[in-house]
Amino acid sequence: MTVRIAMWSGPRSISTAMMRSFGSRADCAVTDEPFYGAFLKATGEAQPLADETMASMDCDWASVAETMRGRPPGGEPIWYQKHMPHHMVGDISIADFADHRHAFLIRDPACVIASYAAKNDLRSAEHLGYEKLCEYFEIEADRIGKAPPVIDSTDVLRDPERVLGKLCAALDIPWDEAMLRWEPGQREEDGYWGRHWYSRVEQSTGFEASPEGEAEVPKSGVVYEQCLPLYEKLAKWRLR
Repeated sequence: MTVRIAMWSGPRSISTAMMRSFGSRADCAVTDEPFYGAFLKATGEAQPLADETMASMDCDWASVAETMRGRPPGGEPIWYQKHMPHHMVGDISIADFADHRHAFLIRDPACVIASYAAKNDLRSAEHLGYEKLCEYFEIEADRIGKAPPVIDSTDVLRDPERVLGKLCAALDIPWDEAMLRWEPGQREEDGYWGRHWYSRVEQSTGFEASPEGEAEVPKSGVVYEQCLPLYEKLAKWRLR
């Protein structure tokens, strides 16, 4: 039986480092934001490398969903899928993946905003995904009858072994110490957009205490004020 893990997060939340972590396991395949191309095609969003990204991947909602429910790359027993909920603007949602084990990765919006703004123009709070994260959390909690696992990037960076161990336990998979280290560089499974967004993680060999964008930013502004209560709503459920 394949264990399919859907990790939902907004951008700039150490989501790619988490993908590296799971990809370091010998028993785990990983997939990078499989619905991004469909999102770009449906919305026409002006994102870095948008045309190249759409040309590089399947941009049909139903086809991508079917692939994510199918056989994992390489036939590995665990399949980690990195998802952005704000990409899910088509006729598809978390409710279509009842065969997955869902988890949620969050980060203080002050740090997210600083990191995102260093790479792209932040035009809307929707681009950070907090509202959709809360919506999906509630859908999954209703489905399974309890809170699904939530981890905070700050907690992961402070004590990765402890927090990831708790995450593995919550997902009912064995802990693997290999998740703490990886080789630097690009990966075949990285999305085309990684050429713009992944420079930091490509240099990394593990979880680092001071990721890009970690510096304090003014905790004010419309986007921050919209995102903060949504972040706090999820943060109270995070694995301690």
